[in-house]
Amino acid sequence: MTLHSRSLRTAAGPSRRTVLHGLFGVGAAALAVPALAACGAGGGSDPKTVTFGSNGGDATPKKAYAAVTDAFRKDSSLTVKTNVVDHDTFQKSISTYLQGTPDDVFTWFAGYRMQYFAKKGLATPIDDVWAKIGAGYSDATKQLSKGEDGKYYFVPLYNYPWAVFYRKSVFRQHGYQVPTNWSQFVALAKQMKKDGLAPIASGYGGGDSWSILGAFDYLNLRANGYDFHMSLMRGQAAWTDARAAKTIDLWRELAPYYQANGGGRSWQDAAQSLLDKKSGMAIIGLFLGQQVTEESLRSDIDFFPFPEIDPTYGQDTVEAPTDGFMLSRRPKNPDGATKFLEFLGSAKAEGIYMGIDPSNVAVNSGADKGSYNALQKKAADLIAGAKHITQFGDRDSDPGFISTVVEPGFTEWLNHPDDGSALLKKIESQRSRFFTA
Repeated sequence: MTLHSRSLRTAAGPSRRTVLHGLFGVGAAALAVPALAACGAGGGSDPKTVTFGSNGGDATPKKAYAAVTDAFRKDSSLTVKTNVVDHDTFQKSISTYLQGTPDDVFTWFAGYRMQYFAKKGLATPIDDVWAKIGAGYSDATKQLSKGEDGKYYFVPLYNYPWAVFYRKSVFRQHGYQVPTNWSQFVALAKQMKKDGLAPIASGYGGGDSWSILGAFDYLNLRANGYDFHMSLMRGQAAWTDARAAKTIDLWRELAPYYQANGGGRSWQDAAQSLLDKKSGMAIIGLFLGQQVTEESLRSDIDFFPFPEIDPTYGQDTVEAPTDGFMLSRRPKNPDGATKFLEFLGSAKAEGIYMGIDPSNVAVNSGADKGSYNALQKKAADLIAGAKHITQFGDRDSDPGFISTVVEPGFTEWLNHPDDGSALLKKIESQRSRFFTA
């Protein structure tokens, strides 16, 4: 996808978020799209050809992938036959696609979404690939690339962090200081409101309800830690747990400082309000930079990690959705596909991609960062220093559960924040429909 799963690139980003609940088996057949389902047919039996199913249908990722596959051809003398499908279609058809005749290698997402298909036997373990590329990745990234059986199934390409973004000139003008803990954060929001700013940009209207998950995720991670958050996302912990209630209490404390009428605004409009100096902060991903074309404006944008709430957990976790590649269950050219994945996981390949698409950061520690702008450099450092990396609410959990239960519940609650008890009971009542013991 190219940018936060739903990334914001209407084709490569927002889609990440637009994964229908049928994706993981609910109505999968109904979502079949011939263009994707048939893309693996033909060409794969040629030992000199590797087939590649790509969701990079937008101009920028399409160009970037073309540069990467061309470089691989020159290095290996193997040809990559790329089947490009728009991001939304790819995601909506993925289940049927993988059960049919998929390409040898295909684009997908790390974490839960990868593990789901690995567990279903719809992907091939690639431990041999990781024996070659492993030195370039952090322990947190390695964990994201493993299935529940401990084997590797995923090769990362890029990621991008979520954080609290702001404009430097606004902070200078008002004398604001970057907060590092919860009390400072709330105090800053309160002061911004007094100064006539909408403290926190907000836009979750239409299909953008996913955008509010960033705040919930960070509140839960900072208050209750990585282990509980992931248990909640995986359906292993009850939403009526006192720790979840604590997260809602914190959110209610922050809610008065959200930009008014967020339900009638897109995430792009909310981000623009930050750029226009109408909002003081935005809890959003690095893809915010996609809306910036002037370097003078880009240089005025900065971010800080979501503040600490409980010192026990500090700021040890960073939300950094990670996109990359997987090997299909029965690749027609397994040797060629393995070589291709080894190349895709190399610092060289990541450098080539990032040289064309600057809205993300490379995951391989050896990738060339010489062309990075200041935001990319800071983003890379933030991710590199994380003890844990999460993938965002709708990537770390069943997307059907998130899109049909959690997101609607959160958006309704944000319109009239209360103690959240009814909200949490409602969500908990649906948990067993999506998760089995």
